[in-house]
Amino acid sequence: MQLTKKTLTTKNMVLCALFSALTAVSALVAIPLPFSPVPVTFQAFFALLSGAILGSKLGAVSQAVYVLAGTAGMPVFSRGSGGAGYLLGPTGGYLAGFILCAFFTGFLFERAKKPYGRKAFARLVPGVLLVYLSGIIWLMLITRLTPAKAFLIGVVPFIPGDIVKIFLAYVFLNKYNELYSNIINNE
Repeated sequence: MQLTKKTLTTKNMVLCALFSALTAVSALVAIPLPFSPVPVTFQAFFALLSGAILGSKLGAVSQAVYVLAGTAGMPVFSRGSGGAGYLLGPTGGYLAGFILCAFFTGFLFERAKKPYGRKAFARLVPGVLLVYLSGIIWLMLITRLTPAKAFLIGVVPFIPGDIVKIFLAYVFLNKYNELYSNIINNE
C-alpha cells in the first residue's frame, strides 16, 4: 500500500485511522515500572505492523495521527492520558519513536520479497531500536540522566517484552502475507 499521490484515498485514510486506533487502544493497558517513568505497553507492536503492512509513508502517517490526537488532548496515551504536556514529559521521545519506527519498518518491508519468511524478524528489529534511541535521547534531555542511566531505565527493562512483540509481529505478518496471497491467487 504505497502513498504515491499527494492526496490520500479513502481506503488509505481508513487504514491509517485503524492503526492509529489500534495503537491508542494498546496504550490503555500500561504497566508502570517503579524504577522508570516509562510504562510497559503494546504500542510498539502496532507501530511495527503499521509500517510493515501500510508501508513507510502511510505507516508513519498512522502513527503521526495517533501522536497528534494525543497531543490535541484525546486520552490515547498510556493509561488514558493526553495533552501537549505529555509530549514534553519523559515518554515524549518514545512517542516520536513510534513514527520513526513505522516509517523505517515500512521502508525495509517495501524492499522485501514476499513471502517474508524468516527475514521478516530482522526487518522488525531496527524499528524497535529507533523507538529506544529517540526515547532515551529525550529521556536524557528531560530528566538530565546520564546515557548509561537512561539506557538502564529506558531500554533494558523493555528488551524482553519487545522481543516478544517483535516475534508476535513476525508471526502475524507471515500469516497475514499467506492469507493475502491466498485471497489474491483465488480471485
